[in-house]
Amino acid sequence: METIIPEKAYFRIGEVSKILDVEPYVIRYWETEFKTISPVRTKTAQRLYKKRDVQELLTIKDLLYSQRFTIDGAKKQLYKMRGNSESETNNSGKQTLNKIKQELQRIRAMIS
Repeated sequence: METIIPEKAYFRIGEVSKILDVEPYVIRYWETEFKTISPVRTKTAQRLYKKRDVQELLTIKDLLYSQRFTIDGAKKQLYKMRGNSESETNNSGKQTLNKIKQELQRIRAMIS
């Protein structure tokens, strides 16, 4: 069954708990174990999760509950799942930084 995430900018932990059908303490624990989950904190220290965080939590829940991975296994699986897209992003970022560096060196040479 596909879980439907409402169209909102931020979700409180209670809302996320209902969407995932797990207790809030489970979400807080996953937050400490999986560094890809990073809720925004309000002035009163309430957690506000972005839609991306909720999607990541759904993936984690699927890995742990449906596919029966351990926490470490789920971390490795997430790394594999994200590996290709992250390496592509890193490569394009490095290329951009190299171009900027070359341009700055050219400007420096013009000034000198």
